[in-house]
Amino acid sequence: MQETDAELAIRAAEAGADVVRSLYGGPLERFAKSESDFATEADIAAELAIMATLRNARPEDSFIGEELGGAVEATPGRCWLVDPLCGTLNYAARTPLVATNVALRVGARITTAAAADPFSAEVFWTDGKVAYVRSGGQDEPLAPDPNSRLVDVNLDPPFPNKDRFLTVRMLQDEGFTGAFHPRVLSTTLALVWVAAGRRAAYVTDGHLLDSVHFSSGIALCQAAGCVVSGLAGQPLHTGIQGLIAASDTKTHGDLVEAISRQLRQTH
Repeated sequence: MQETDAELAIRAAEAGADVVRSLYGGPLERFAKSESDFATEADIAAELAIMATLRNARPEDSFIGEELGGAVEATPGRCWLVDPLCGTLNYAARTPLVATNVALRVGARITTAAAADPFSAEVFWTDGKVAYVRSGGQDEPLAPDPNSRLVDVNLDPPFPNKDRFLTVRMLQDEGFTGAFHPRVLSTTLALVWVAAGRRAAYVTDGHLLDSVHFSSGIALCQAAGCVVSGLAGQPLHTGIQGLIAASDTKTHGDLVEAISRQLRQTH
């Protein structure tokens, strides 16, 4: 019997996480991507491990990797989106808060996703219907929970809506800081934690459709029952875009209101 897409995604994410973990703490060659961004040899080695796993099992599929690229099919089909090391800056600074992301897009929909934490040995995964965390070979359903009131905000560029909205301005909003406890993790591990009930919500700007960074985390949040929308509370990937992933409707509504105050002030 052929391995399911979900099990393949888990296995691929674990292959990348094994590489990331094995190279952690040692000297790392860096490869400049821009003046302010770089990859390390761990990023590239992890992507090679993930891609080898996926290509061996699904040679007819297409692939897009954060470091080595790839091409989307001209017509809708099956395409794997791979971010081998989300949190490169953390990793290079020997801060073990990173994630390895693998997602499968079929047509216009993410149908399968896995995000592995190399240091907790947890893999968060979904088959598009349900969402689990696998640890020690056991699967436990993901259960969003707003009670921590912890909200991660992404302060990393790009900021396509900077004339109307900046996440850093939320930290000055008394309505936001009075209701929530802001955190900045700088990796999509925080988005997965919303699905797992370890964060109340996550907020970021950006155009995230087919993003190798965010596709797996968004799919996990949706499958776990989180409230997921664009920054104005609208359907994802429309309008102002960006992302709110909240554990429940009240948390989502409070965040939409906090963001809307900023949007009103800039118009």
